[in-house]
Amino acid sequence: MNRNVILTCAITGAGDTADKHPDLPITPKQIADSAIEATRAGASIVHLHVRDPETGGVSHSTEYFREAVGRIREADVDAVINITAGGGGDLFPEVRDGVIHGLEGTDLQTPAERHEPVGELLPEICTLDCGSLNFGDMVYLNTADWLREHARLVKDAGVKPELECFDLGHVWFARQLIEEGLIEGDPLFQLCLGIPWGAEADTETMLAMRNKLPANAHWSAFGIGRSEMPMVAQSMLLDGHVRVGLEDNLYLERGVLASNDQLVSKAIDIIELMGARAVTPAEAREKLNL
Repeated sequence: MNRNVILTCAITGAGDTADKHPDLPITPKQIADSAIEATRAGASIVHLHVRDPETGGVSHSTEYFREAVGRIREADVDAVINITAGGGGDLFPEVRDGVIHGLEGTDLQTPAERHEPVGELLPEICTLDCGSLNFGDMVYLNTADWLREHARLVKDAGVKPELECFDLGHVWFARQLIEEGLIEGDPLFQLCLGIPWGAEADTETMLAMRNKLPANAHWSAFGIGRSEMPMVAQSMLLDGHVRVGLEDNLYLERGVLASNDQLVSKAIDIIELMGARAVTPAEAREKLNL
């Protein structure tokens, strides 16, 4: 069991959740404020997406990232910042007249476009999603060649990639990136569980994915929705780190909407009741060699 736990808080995500939670962080200021509150509550790392302030929908704007990251860096807290670089892979396909068309909601970016905020802002960590997936009713596109190009960009920027794996094959490909020298140092994995139709949020799946990781890997896991807190306990028991936040789950308990700091506090209660502790950002930085 892991007794010194790195706790990540995923602040807002890119999902269609703005109309499901009246206080979901949307503007760069709201995202930064929520990240600061989560850090004060005990989060080691804050994982950031940005949204369109007018619509609440997905955005990849470097300007919005710049404002949110700047506010966190200027605050009186120490936070390890983890920027998403996994946007711009959404395809809602329809075959019409024998041709594949992208329906409304399709949002595709090149690896260079995905990397732009990371390359400018140089966070300590950024995500690298390690494969394609039937992601609910859409296809999340991440081809092998795109991933190799993206991994090179992250490596050249000197940012540590968080290897996000939504299925067992993603772990396989992440190991391939390591073998090819595109990932340096002890790798950092995030096992993403419970998203239809990827890896299920249960003990057998987490254990199978963990058992395929390199021996020198640092790893964390999360479950979405009602599986969020059970996966906190399960990941710790299997010697992993944990993630919570409004990106993954909107509720503190049944029918009660949460804030990020409340989810962090609840996770810390679980961590401490299991006889462990959440490490500080400085300790996380040292453990991950950031």
